Amino acid sequence: MAGIAIQPPALSPVGGGRRVSGLTINTDLDVSSFPEYVDPFTSSEETIMDSPSGVAVANPLVQKVKEDEPGRHPSPQPTHIGYPSMSKVNGNGHRVLRSATVGYIAPEFKGKQEQMKQVREAIMKHGWIPESLVDNQISWFYNELGIDDVYFQAENPDVIANHIMSLYAAKLAAFSREDKRHEIRLDMEASDHAIYIDTSEPGISAMSGPRYEHRLEAKYLDGSDPSKRFRVETFRSPVVIGHPDSKAALRCYFVYQCQFVEPNADPKETRLEVISDRMFLAKATKNTKQIYKDIIETAVSRTGPVIEVYDIEGSQEKRLVIAFRARTARGMFSALSDLYHYYGVTSSRKYVEQFSNGITVMSIYLRPAANLDSSKYPPIDESIHQITKEVSLLYCLPQPKFHELFAAGELSLQETIYAHCVWVFVQHFLNRLGSEYASLMQVLDPKNNGHAEILSRMKKRLRTETFTPDYIAQIISSYPGLIRALYASFASVHLRVGPEFDRHSIAPTPAVEVLSDEKLKEKITKDVSNEHDEMVMTAFRVFNNAVLKTNYFTPTKVALSFRLDPSFLPEIEYPHRLYGMFFVITAESRGFHLRFKDIARGGIRIVKSRSKEAYAINARNLFDENYNLASTQQRKNKDIPEGGSKGVILLDPKSQDKAREAFEKYIDSILDLLLPAQTPGIKNPIVDLYGKQEILFMGPDENTADLVDWATEHARARGAPWWKSFFTGKSPRLGGIPHDTYGMTTLSVREYVKGIYRKLNLDPSTIKKMQTGGPDGDLGSNEILLSNEKYTAIVDGSGVLVDPNGIDKEELYRLAKKRQMISHFDLSKLSKDGYRVLCEDTNVTLPSGEVVSNGTAFRNTFHLRDSGMTDMFVPCGGRPESIDLMSVNKIIKDGRATIPYIVEGANLFITQDAKIRLEEAGCIVFKDASTNKGGVTSSSLEVLAALSFDDKGFVENMCHDARGNVPEFYKAYVKAVQEKIQENARLEFEAIWREHEQTGVPRSIISDKLSHAITSLDEQLQHSDLWENQKVRRAVLADALPKLLIDKIGLDTIIQRVPDTYLRAIFGSYLASRFVYEYGSTPNQFAFYDFMSRRMSKINITE
Repeated sequence: MAGIAIQPPALSPVGGGRRVSGLTINTDLDVSSFPEYVDPFTSSEETIMDSPSGVAVANPLVQKVKEDEPGRHPSPQPTHIGYPSMSKVNGNGHRVLRSATVGYIAPEFKGKQEQMKQVREAIMKHGWIPESLVDNQISWFYNELGIDDVYFQAENPDVIANHIMSLYAAKLAAFSREDKRHEIRLDMEASDHAIYIDTSEPGISAMSGPRYEHRLEAKYLDGSDPSKRFRVETFRSPVVIGHPDSKAALRCYFVYQCQFVEPNADPKETRLEVISDRMFLAKATKNTKQIYKDIIETAVSRTGPVIEVYDIEGSQEKRLVIAFRARTARGMFSALSDLYHYYGVTSSRKYVEQFSNGITVMSIYLRPAANLDSSKYPPIDESIHQITKEVSLLYCLPQPKFHELFAAGELSLQETIYAHCVWVFVQHFLNRLGSEYASLMQVLDPKNNGHAEILSRMKKRLRTETFTPDYIAQIISSYPGLIRALYASFASVHLRVGPEFDRHSIAPTPAVEVLSDEKLKEKITKDVSNEHDEMVMTAFRVFNNAVLKTNYFTPTKVALSFRLDPSFLPEIEYPHRLYGMFFVITAESRGFHLRFKDIARGGIRIVKSRSKEAYAINARNLFDENYNLASTQQRKNKDIPEGGSKGVILLDPKSQDKAREAFEKYIDSILDLLLPAQTPGIKNPIVDLYGKQEILFMGPDENTADLVDWATEHARARGAPWWKSFFTGKSPRLGGIPHDTYGMTTLSVREYVKGIYRKLNLDPSTIKKMQTGGPDGDLGSNEILLSNEKYTAIVDGSGVLVDPNGIDKEELYRLAKKRQMISHFDLSKLSKDGYRVLCEDTNVTLPSGEVVSNGTAFRNTFHLRDSGMTDMFVPCGGRPESIDLMSVNKIIKDGRATIPYIVEGANLFITQDAKIRLEEAGCIVFKDASTNKGGVTSSSLEVLAALSFDDKGFVENMCHDARGNVPEFYKAYVKAVQEKIQENARLEFEAIWREHEQTGVPRSIISDKLSHAITSLDEQLQHSDLWENQKVRRAVLADALPKLLIDKIGLDTIIQRVPDTYLRAIFGSYLASRFVYEYGSTPNQFAFYDFMSRRMSKINITE
């Protein structure tokens, strides 16, 4: 029999005290009356640590640790906090704790003797254990295993009896095995507590079996319900199980749901008597409480983990204490076990304590695993030093893809996490299309709709089917030797070594020769088995060569970020070259930030996935969607100094509820690469191959609107001088101009809608209008409030609302003002021909008699129906590529578009080839890059105000006070911003309309041509003699800058405060946009001379 597993019966309460779903604990105790705790393990010589050395294969990767020569691959150092009030300090920097002052002591269970009698009766009733042995087994379980009284107080006698019988059965089973090995596996799981008992060898990670640590953290520590938090106590029994030569010992885990003194404590609260679990207060010694109080006080002001180590006086045992924010490190508990096992260390006890201010503290008692060959592992001080350093790296990715290679000792932690990062990189950037696709592109005519459709389908299929994430992982895991060599190359570049670094105490990965890129190429070709393997492993070289800077080796971090040189991107797939590229990996997500100019701005969006299938699609399209969004932003930013950028964060399948955590880590890790490091031991300098200062300007997008205030304040807390302008869309109390409150994006879209009506002499009240993106959204709600057409259909996240006779406007206004979906529409306001179909509806019969079998499918495709009741379609929401070259044919009938006018408010709603197809079919289409630029104009002017004011002036003139009072300057500035948005939209609308009338070129193409003409001329003007001409420069800036700002601050002061690169961008974008809007995308060679001559004459006149 390999092992015994018994599921205990349902629990019933025993004793008095508090009761939670069957768990009863008496905590009505005087917590100050407990005696000082005496460590039971320090005085015992007969523990599992004294068992003979094992035959486990020593980890070859730590052999180099014992040598004096420093290695190449240290991990980052953690934050070490000194507490002056603590005990004396050892030479290794650790505080020293007397064994009589540490740990926990359980409240005495006074009913223990009576319970033992009840347990005996239960065992005797079953008759499994001979009567002569029953008392001995009960005494052994109660008195020798080291289980404290909390367990006995909490458990039902029948459950305890089951556990004792199971242990006895395991002993009997061992006699039937030739190796006499005991395998005991007990588990009891309830909603509010759990118990696990298992046998394992100290210092060795179990790669099979029940793996209880993974189970308990998945079900309890990392559970999806944030209102339920659990504390864990686990210890290794001090007795050897079975044969004297046995290496196995019992490991017991006890999990209890927390009952906090104050469940909803403020995140900054640090008083233990307020934030603690009642059981912790009852059991923790005075010294433990002081340790936890000190580390929590640091953790509440830190984004990442805080780490401390204490020596136990007179013992080799160390106490490792780690504090971090709850929900930010899924899988950390079990990963820590693998980490210290890697260095030949085991734990005697571990505790996980939760606090209601959102902090988790793990306390682990570590000592050398005496059953392992100590000559193959570093001394305990060096091991602990390395463990504390690597906790910082482990926190970033507690469960990397290749964690089992680390747990098995085939890769170091540094190499494992490096391999994970490149695995993610490979998924997005392996050249999936190949040379055959490029050849086919040259043969086929992209202007031919049939050819273009074939290319589109082929591109999607190639990207879907060639290299799946699992296939890539399978290849990578086959070559640990190559991973080590490639990591050595990466670390040799980016690991900064200086006098402030303690290299001799850093345990390296094995001594690996650092190969040149050419030698790595040869090694890969020699070692791999086939072409696919070579492609994947070559991508590691591509990654290494692309990294310009990274926070991988900084001492403290919350996620891994890489600034990449985007020149590796194939031009055939990405024809417009990126200027900057950031790649971020967190424990909850992956993401990018892309920009097309040095000075660029764009929103940060979080992408969620409803299912694993949806996640796979989102992951496959992540980079391309990010690239296309940034490209669209680049085109729509033609009127403003910033170029286009975009950030996209994709939540992992198991982290769909952790948007905030993923966002905060994404922002903080990018800040690591933007800000100079000024705090030794916390933020050390990084190797910067880029060599220039970078400033990113960000804003809100999908699922991030409520997070930008945090980002602004975090940038300020980290000392970013540009914190005021880092994020737009922040709340007015921080000087933000909310787009939704003032309808900034909608004002631009409306100018195009009104422009069509004006040019064609249409009466808006007679226009039948369809809109995707409903009254709950920013763009959708303001479009409803500003419109005067007859709405016939609205599609939003909840479903479809239709009324051929016109949807009731007053009811729509009500929903728009409340920001509610159409699911809240009062159906009594519909005409007899109107209807609503929600996503969850099935088998709905429409007034026409048509039956809708699936509400979600109906919603997703409604905009493609030939309903005959849409004149104007304004997409204000919806996923990118909702209309592509294949689906567009559904709204083209007999060669004519069924919808006459489309103003694309939502980004990338229609693909470019589909827009051109629609225009060929007679539809008037204005694309997103032209129409949806009101928000970016508002954000740009918000940034300009933040850069122009000093901190004091910014607060006085741009920030609402605590009572919500609005500065007069703010009111006037908002009005000026709205007028500028409308002016820019009208200028571009007229330019597109005029050029289409003159040339017949599709408006969607003209829009891109105008953008290209403006951005190209912008770049030239920024570096031209015109900029160097002080007189011209001042005159142009005086025209380009808002008059309100100049009057308030002064032109000279603005020029002094605003960065030179930003002023150049203002200069170039203003001149270029005004010229192109007047003379078109292809002016004659004398046009610019005429344009500047007129401006120069004005300058001369004003002097």
